[in-house]
This record gives sequence, C-alpha cells and structure tokens, in this order.
Amino acid sequence: MLNKVVFLGTGGTIAGTAQSDSDNVGYKAAQVGIDKLLESLPALQRALGAHLAETEQVMQVNSKDMVFAGWQLLLARVVHHLARPEVASVLITHGTDTLEETAYFLHRVVPAQLLSGKAVVITCAMRPASSAHADGPANLCDAATVAVSPLRSGVMAVCAGKVHAGVYIQKVHPYRLDPFDSGDGGPLGFVEEGEFRRVAALPEDLKGAAQAGIERLVTANCPRVEVVVSHSGSDGAIIRALQNDPINMTEPLRGIVVSGTGNGAIHEGMEVALGQARQAGILVWRTTRCAYGEVVLGSGAGTGELPAANTSAVKARIDMILALMQ
Repeated sequence: MLNKVVFLGTGGTIAGTAQSDSDNVGYKAAQVGIDKLLESLPALQRALGAHLAETEQVMQVNSKDMVFAGWQLLLARVVHHLARPEVASVLITHGTDTLEETAYFLHRVVPAQLLSGKAVVITCAMRPASSAHADGPANLCDAATVAVSPLRSGVMAVCAGKVHAGVYIQKVHPYRLDPFDSGDGGPLGFVEEGEFRRVAALPEDLKGAAQAGIERLVTANCPRVEVVVSHSGSDGAIIRALQNDPINMTEPLRGIVVSGTGNGAIHEGMEVALGQARQAGILVWRTTRCAYGEVVLGSGAGTGELPAANTSAVKARIDMILALMQ
C-alpha cells in the first residue's frame, strides 16, 4: 500500500531566515531543518490526507552552491525511498536557483521502473521561512497534494500553484513568487483549492529511460564540463583559459557547452578556439541562449558543424556529463 510521502530537505530559501520578517532579500538560506518546516505547517496533513509523512535531511545548502556530489547523494536517497513498497512519492525541498538543474538531472537518471505509479516532487520558495509573506508553506502543501494525487508521474516541480515537468522547468525571474516557466512545453497542470488539475502529459520520449548502473552514478567522479556564452566580441580567450587552467589541472577539461546566439550561432573568434579544443579531444556542443525554442538544423548543415543540444545550456551540461560517464 502506497501510504507514505518521504520529505527530503536540501536547504534553499524555503529553509532560509532573516533578522526581520520584512526582509525578503537579505536572508541566509538553508537554516531551518525539514522537520521544523513541517512542524509549523498543520495544513500539510490535510493535503496529505491518509498518507503519512517521513522526513530526512539530506543536505542543508544554498542551491546556488549545489555540486555534482550533492546530486549523487540526493539520487541515492531518492532511489532508496522509491524502492520501498509503502512510499507513494518523494518530496524534495530545494532552492530555486538551481532547481531546474536538479530536476533535470533526476529526470535523466532515476530509473523509470521506480517511478511507476510514483513521483519525485520538488518544491521551493522565493521568500524565506521568516518572512511575513512566506510562500514556502503554500508551496509545500501544493507539492504534497501532487505527491499523493493519482495523476502524479515522473519528476515534477511545484511552485506558485503551477506544476512543471522536471525536463522542461526553467527559472525566468529573480524575484517574483512565480519565477518558473516551462518554455514551449507549458506546465503539466495546476493546484487549485487542494486539487491537482493536470492539463498535459509528457511525450513518451521525454518520460525518462531506465538507467543502469545507479551504483556507479552515485560514486563516480564528475567529468569537468563548462558552460560558455557566445556574445559580441567573443574572441575565444575563455576557451583557451579553460584548457590551460593551472588550478584545475587535476580535473582536466572534458567538455564545453556553448550557449550560442539565436539559432545556436557562435562568434567566429570563439569558433576558432572551439575547433582547437575539439582537436585536443574536448567534447563541444552548442545550444541557444534564447529562453524559448531550440536549435533548428537545416538540411544544408555541414558535417563539421558543432552538434546541437535541444535543451538549455545548463541542462545540456548535465547530458554531456552523463554521456562522458558512460
């Protein structure tokens, strides 16, 4: 019987505090434990219904400081709990800054068989827990509603009443309470008066695939992959600097994702440096820095043209890391 929701705390603004309840910017993230967050929220039990809550503090970080090792630890705990027959969903509290990366990573690596009839639901806040107008409590309740809904599936993120797919979500605003967007895909649904109204389903090819070797994923070293942006005046100096960085010589550069202008275009000065990097054995992909759409390849594309990713640069970086770990 699926009668439990496991809450995994990772920190973020939802667990942040400030000296004044009117301070929504000068707070310190990751101060309140997951147990405390739930204790101060009696409405959560109504959202959970007959389901029981279980908590675990996986980490306590400002999400801007998330690292691959943090993802590995989180993945291990998510897989552990989803494998338990009594667990309906795993609900993660997370900072908004890198939520889209964590959600995408989990979408890519959590085995599909573990998500059969279950879900990973991520939620967050744009105001600290100490704020007089904290949005975390409502987001937690909405996320719990989704976590126990029969309409739950895959990796989902809940914020400001919207439910986004982990594969699509991106942060598009630095301050407003509704900072996320799902690009061309649009939200999966909405939480309204304690009910999850689903309006879209993921295409079959975006539901994630069964992943082998979870043990290796949670223990292997992360190959070094960097993201660079092509802009007016890009002369390739940053590419050469990345290849010759004496501080990180113990972790040689393995890959570069270029966030290109428009349809994945790259400044000619940067193109030369990237060509040299490829000759040195460094994997190079390109994507677009535009908020919507993806790189469109024409029939006349040359064989020497850089491979194009169909995600944002930070998500393409995750794809490249996983490809290099094969």
